[in-house]
Amino acid sequence: MQKFVPAHGPVSEKAVEQLLDILSGVERLIVLTGAGISTESGIPDYRSPKIGAYERHNYKPVMWQDFSKKHHVRQRFWARNFLAWPRFRDAQPNSIHKNLAIWERSDRFHWLLTQNVDGLHSKAGSEWVTELHGCGHRVVCPSCSNALSREEFQERLAELNPRWVGQSTPGEIRPDGDIQIADGAEKEFNLLDCEECGNFMKTDVVFFGENVHPKVMAKANQMMDESDGLLVLGSSLQVMTGYRFAYTAKARQIPFVIVNIGPTRADPICDLKIEAKCSDIVSRI
Repeated sequence: MQKFVPAHGPVSEKAVEQLLDILSGVERLIVLTGAGISTESGIPDYRSPKIGAYERHNYKPVMWQDFSKKHHVRQRFWARNFLAWPRFRDAQPNSIHKNLAIWERSDRFHWLLTQNVDGLHSKAGSEWVTELHGCGHRVVCPSCSNALSREEFQERLAELNPRWVGQSTPGEIRPDGDIQIADGAEKEFNLLDCEECGNFMKTDVVFFGENVHPKVMAKANQMMDESDGLLVLGSSLQVMTGYRFAYTAKARQIPFVIVNIGPTRADPICDLKIEAKCSDIVSRI
């Protein structure tokens, strides 16, 4: 489970003391998590030095404009997602997810924002959480909003593609829940369209080039405005969805701490940056 965790040094006791001192003055803490917390559950991230998906492969995520307009792009996406789903579905929360769920019992914990689509926070028991980029455990029609569980969708895809059932899936799953397949293999994969309106279906996640739903951002912004301290765990904050909260924390001059292995976009503006494995730090709070 540790193969996707970047190389890191021992925890700095001085840094932990600084963190605890900063958090001692926070009454309504908001936490923002990124893919770096799920690497300890066996799900790789995109940008970690040397081992992120962008570092080790010529990996290009599916763009929304391509997915929404090109049938063959949807075929390839769903073929890959179909094969990877059992492993993505069975990923389990690690100690970070579990500790964050326990934090909800504290009056000083205000809300959890996550950029992850793996559903592991919910599996761990978190209820005060906003999934900024959606969740790969749901499927939705972008036209009429007809929705169903990813597991039910898997069963229906299996009925349409019996030759794909039980195929071995060498290689690793990707951060968004798919896996590499041979070029052209997707041409034989049959798609399931919306049973309500006939449009295509998509995982209920925000694709690259797609906008976060306004209601989701409104809720996240409300929680951020009500908080008086921000803790970022396992995110490089390269995506604007996450960085905007770092920028807001700086603008409001509230305590702002980052725990992440490797550089982040907000390193110059945070109050404290700790280069460490997130589980080693969360367990000390």
